[in-house]
Amino acid sequence: MPEDDLAPDATRRTWLANERTWLAWLRTGLAAMAVALGVGKVVPEVSNTHHRWPYVVVGVGYSLLGIALVAYGGRRRREVDEAVRAGGYSTPAPGAMAAFVWATAVLGVGTVILVIAN
Repeated sequence: MPEDDLAPDATRRTWLANERTWLAWLRTGLAAMAVALGVGKVVPEVSNTHHRWPYVVVGVGYSLLGIALVAYGGRRRREVDEAVRAGGYSTPAPGAMAAFVWATAVLGVGTVILVIAN
């Protein structure tokens, strides 16, 4: 197969990979929002806790993380789409990746503290 015939196929695979990555951003964001509901609403309802506010705070944090993941995933998909059209490459924003790592770590520690304290 001549090399020119492979280019459209490679581009098609790149588009599809970008679509799968976008769906992964959505799934991750939705999972964070589900955890938000569980931690912020369900757990305080079924546990014998006197203070609901720590659960609500951590739940809101997970919800904000989920919203940010979905929003950044949409932005990232557009950036990669534009780069593929131009025949280039788009790197993810290092600040965004660091923010997601730190937010996830802080929320994870907060969740562990809530589990241990209860």
